[in-house]
Amino acid sequence: MKIVVYGASGYQGRLVLAELARRGVEPVLAGRDPARLEAAADAAGVRGAERRVARPGDPDAFRGCDGVINCAGPFSTTGEAVVRAAIAAGCHYVDTSGEQLHVKRVFDTCAAGAERAGVTVVPAATDGCVPVDLAAHLLAGRLGPVEEIVTTHLITGGGGMSRGSLRSVAETIGTIRAGGLTYHDGAWRTGQPAARARIRLPGQEETIPVMPFPVAEVVTIPRHVRAGYVAGLAEAALGDRLGVPLTPEVIASLPEGPDEDSRRSQRFTYVIDAVAADGRRARGEVRGSDTYGTTAVIAVESIRRLVAGPVGPGVLAPAQAFDPAGFLRFLGPYGVTWT
Repeated sequence: MKIVVYGASGYQGRLVLAELARRGVEPVLAGRDPARLEAAADAAGVRGAERRVARPGDPDAFRGCDGVINCAGPFSTTGEAVVRAAIAAGCHYVDTSGEQLHVKRVFDTCAAGAERAGVTVVPAATDGCVPVDLAAHLLAGRLGPVEEIVTTHLITGGGGMSRGSLRSVAETIGTIRAGGLTYHDGAWRTGQPAARARIRLPGQEETIPVMPFPVAEVVTIPRHVRAGYVAGLAEAALGDRLGVPLTPEVIASLPEGPDEDSRRSQRFTYVIDAVAADGRRARGEVRGSDTYGTTAVIAVESIRRLVAGPVGPGVLAPAQAFDPAGFLRFLGPYGVTWT
């Protein structure tokens, strides 16, 4: 199995390279800067790995390989070109994007090409979208017909974001401030009122304020769960942290990403609240640590499963491409728990 990591020299890309090497998968490093690719190969312990210098839309960067993991953000500017290049090269594709509008654009514009090429595309193969999408599918299966699904993201600790994540935030800050998309009555819409203003999180007696947030699973869940309403929330304090202006100069002055100790001290809790058509309510929870490390594990396992197949061609949500309970069980040894 031969997997290309596009954006291999970035913070998330190097974690993906290290995970591929740990699992004995042959990586190919791709990106724009040969010096940075060489440094990334050294840092990830894959000095002998092949390097390919290429711009985002060049299918030659991927030819002769089985799959592509795209870690090169901001995805809203170059992500679609990388997807199309992977399809043209006949490669299965996943990415590590959390950018909601990029995920929506991939579904809207790349599905037909992927189907014709016989390849599978799963955007947003991340710590947030994949386990939440899978858990939502299981939750809906328990409830039957679903009227509403609302997901909430809470992340504490971790030493801050990587430069790549901050560049994605800066590129999409207008969407973040507007709350992103909600799914309502069969269509994705903007400018919808918040699903709720406060939520009681697991293990807490007091409610906390929350805000609408453009999470990727709002795009994926309606692909496999029939629901009248799907929305995403995050703690309101996140809005304050993201309110600081992020110029290229500010981002360049910051560390490339959190160190390993900070990553491992981080904790995430993702809550999925569902209401059945008959009014019954149920909640799913996903917990874990180290969002960047968990994303590397999920991205590598996702592309491995697509290559091993068989999975239907096209652009798919995680729960359409993978067995939900099986994938969640796979994440258990990596510290991800779910109920």
